[in-house]
Amino acid sequence: MNRFIQLHFLTAYPPSNPNRDDQGRPKTAIYGGVTRLRLSSQSLKRAARLSDAMRMALEGHMGERTQRLGEEVRKHLLDNGANEKKADEISKTIANTFGKLDETAIKKNPAHVRIRQLAFISPDERAKAFEVADKLLDGEKPENLKDLILRTADGAVDVAMFGRMLADDPQFNREAAVQLSHAITTHKAAVEDDWYTAVDDLKRPAEDMGAAFLDEAGFGSGVYYLYACIDTNLLLDNLAGDRVLARRALAAVTEAFATASPSGKRNSFSHHTRAAYIRAESGNQQPYSLASAFLKPVIGDDLMGASVSALEEMVKKFDQAYGERSESHAIMNVENGNVDFAAIQSFVSTQIEND
Repeated sequence: MNRFIQLHFLTAYPPSNPNRDDQGRPKTAIYGGVTRLRLSSQSLKRAARLSDAMRMALEGHMGERTQRLGEEVRKHLLDNGANEKKADEISKTIANTFGKLDETAIKKNPAHVRIRQLAFISPDERAKAFEVADKLLDGEKPENLKDLILRTADGAVDVAMFGRMLADDPQFNREAAVQLSHAITTHKAAVEDDWYTAVDDLKRPAEDMGAAFLDEAGFGSGVYYLYACIDTNLLLDNLAGDRVLARRALAAVTEAFATASPSGKRNSFSHHTRAAYIRAESGNQQPYSLASAFLKPVIGDDLMGASVSALEEMVKKFDQAYGERSESHAIMNVENGNVDFAAIQSFVSTQIEND
């Protein structure tokens, strides 16, 4: 089994604003001395986690990132006959397993049993939290609650892939098996301005012809390069050695990265995208991105074609310099009719061998 899977995606986005900065405008980056549009890796990971590609294929194996598990435990206890004092006490004990309690929120409303930070909780840990809460309600006094509830490996695919950090309990941290770049346009790109208005339907024409509302929104478009690296050994470790689940996970996350996009301003721009080019690689050589193919921004009337050519040319140059970068690879290129996405998924998933 080769250790690393590397995935390279080229995806064209129409005018849109899927990932906004603090001013509500598309995120950007300076690369190669020019401004590019950018999609943060965080937004892309969330889009993947929430996509149908992962949710449907991996039902029952997806975690939750939340501050509010304590609220659900409290409601569960009340529904099962606990008085409020007991429910409050136990739910805070369980919540504290995942992080420091948000005492301010609890003081304002005792039902808001929350922790200060978001915790990535696996289905197994969630189930165990409710089980321990029931035991506490029945008068049992189990020791070492964190050891009873928290896991270092289980069937939570998104936790296994994207990792988590529990600041107070680093022994239960999980190192991410998937590294994902920020996506940037392969070419120079500008943020444009859309001035838009809204008209009051009940205004009489005789009053005036003006709009009732005026505002501005930023948008941009372009061909984005996205790079992902997957450590198959670490993925298996994080999934407690479940090879069947790991194969399903690889196929699902490949589809998610190819088809899911951040949801910002989606109702305004309908930016439902698909990768037009995918290069999947497998090997043991130390991974490296091909973003340098676009250090010199591509130009011309065919930005996708030029981007594909620049990427493939950079592969040849790196292979000449450092040796073959992969043991094997598979390519999908919609532009030239090579459109078998299922073959890409099969290539990726079969890098995890059967026992």
